[in-house]
Amino acid sequence: MRTRCVGGIVRDGDGRLLLVRRGRPPGEGLWSIPGGRVEPGEDDPAAVARELREETGLDVRVGALAGTVDRPGPDGVTYEIHDYTATVTGGTLRAGDDASEVRWVRPDDLAGLPVTPGLLDALTGWGVL
Repeated sequence: MRTRCVGGIVRDGDGRLLLVRRGRPPGEGLWSIPGGRVEPGEDDPAAVARELREETGLDVRVGALAGTVDRPGPDGVTYEIHDYTATVTGGTLRAGDDASEVRWVRPDDLAGLPVTPGLLDALTGWGVL
């Protein structure tokens, strides 16, 4: 079974990347870009905006598709993740929903963080890093 998911790749004026620490499985305790499942009736941009609001407290304008990856999930599920660029338009940074922590991270500091499997390869391959 395939589950459509989205993520938002957000950078600030200093080039830092917005990351959340997952508070629940899959990836509990690992850092990743904010995102989650696309709900019935949502298109990808609406899902990206909702997930970022829920997980980070920020409002965003969703941009172009950066790339797509498949990740294995529990019970034979495959997460089909479509990651989009996004720009902050408002809100107040705070961890919410299933994010236990949220912060801006310099690209140089990513290697020292426990990140979700394949994140750095994907972001590098898409030209984000």
